Amino acid sequence: MALLAPGRARYRGRMLPHLDQTGAAHMVDVGAKSVTARNATARGRLLVSPETIALLRGDGMPKGDALAVARIAGIMGAKRTSELIPLCHPIALSGIEVELEITDAAVEIAVSCRVADRTGVEMEALTGVAIAGLALHDMVKAVDPLAMLTDVRLVAKSGGRSGDWQRE
Repeated sequence: MALLAPGRARYRGRMLPHLDQTGAAHMVDVGAKSVTARNATARGRLLVSPETIALLRGDGMPKGDALAVARIAGIMGAKRTSELIPLCHPIALSGIEVELEITDAAVEIAVSCRVADRTGVEMEALTGVAIAGLALHDMVKAVDPLAMLTDVRLVAKSGGRSGDWQRE
């Protein structure tokens, strides 16, 4: 690993700010960064059986309104990210949107987070997707033990020093 200034390591030409000069993990000091508006959107999907899709589209889930539970879980997951991901800073989210779309083979999950802070909200959006997907899995597992959470990924971010980014 080629090392730079203390607290800044590189791997394959990319900065790894969570590693110090010895390669040990540490929390990045964001105190000198400017407060800016930042947004991030992540997506994922819960693959389910056609029978589960029919139950989700109707009123047949044994545990109740699976989509409502997943939506609330996604919001809670985004809000609690700094408690779940060791090196994430706690931030005051100004908005969280959880969208769930039932398709013919899956429930598509999208979480968008907004903040005005010194650090981004990518991890909050990703955590929101993961927790929404896990809650949805819990709600359908009795009727669909093969349900599978897949493709959790960041799709867009804006704000901050690194600027805007969007997955192609």
